[in-house]
Amino acid sequence: MEIANFVPTFIGQGIMKIVVLDGYAVTSDDLSWKELGELADVAIYDRTTPESAIERASGAEIVLTNKVFLGRKEIAQLPQLRYIGVLATGYNVVDIEAARERDIIVTNVPAYSTESVAQMVFAHLLTITNRTEYYAQQNRDGRWSKSPDFCYWDTSLTELAGKTIGIVGLGNIGLRVAHIALAFGMKVKALTSKPADTLPTNIQKADLSDLLSTSDVISLHCPLTDDTRHLINAATIQQMKPTAILINTGRGLLINETDVAEALKAGRIAAYCADVLAEEPPKPDNPLLRLPNAYITPHIAWATREARQRLLHTAIANVKAFIDYHPQNTV
Repeated sequence: MEIANFVPTFIGQGIMKIVVLDGYAVTSDDLSWKELGELADVAIYDRTTPESAIERASGAEIVLTNKVFLGRKEIAQLPQLRYIGVLATGYNVVDIEAARERDIIVTNVPAYSTESVAQMVFAHLLTITNRTEYYAQQNRDGRWSKSPDFCYWDTSLTELAGKTIGIVGLGNIGLRVAHIALAFGMKVKALTSKPADTLPTNIQKADLSDLLSTSDVISLHCPLTDDTRHLINAATIQQMKPTAILINTGRGLLINETDVAEALKAGRIAAYCADVLAEEPPKPDNPLLRLPNAYITPHIAWATREARQRLLHTAIANVKAFIDYHPQNTV
């Protein structure tokens, strides 16, 4: 289907229904879907189970989803569906081929969380190098008040200047992480498909082996593909420094969680920081949740109010553009 010549087949009949299958994570209690409600009849669900997705989306021409999967089976049972808006940048929750066969437009929201995710990378990193949360809690418990000296520390404290960060994937977020690292005075290496002579000044292109073996900090920002699934595993961990800090704000399955947990226990790497896990929410027995040198946050790097406001604004603009015959951010 040629996007430039696209005309929704239901125009002239009136839009019957827009359904948001899982809107809570985007709007929570501080943002509103009001602007979407001005476009048509809208049904907004905080959460939708796989079993109830078809029933809730039935009769809708437009469906918005964040994590509710719309595969070939689901699409086949929604004959009126003409548009799927993914409330995220990644769109692996939709069977794109099945959608194309039905001439269903699929859109996403690109680059809305770049600043917030890059900020989270350094929130994790500074948690380890400066231990601010650790000392703040100690002093709530009265530790400093009992100190014989004007200061105290019982952990190592690390300066980032001069250290090397290896960035796997140099898209929008990876590039922003690189720029922040340079501002800290760090040396930056990147595993990227971009030609070396096109990289910004002071970003050195590296292969995986060189990046792993020379980096003090490794930050993952590549997409999840067959080639990158379990990119970090027992074999690649062996190439890393025992003092290395591994950070993953990309996808949980970029690492083998069992191998990383074993490496943390054995001291083969110093720390693992992650905002994503292979299964979300995780099972209670996931070993990464209990290890003292694993720092896990609950997939919140994207969730600053500013980033969610950008996501919401673009998602609604995508719907408007579709209704106006000019789809944007199509995938």
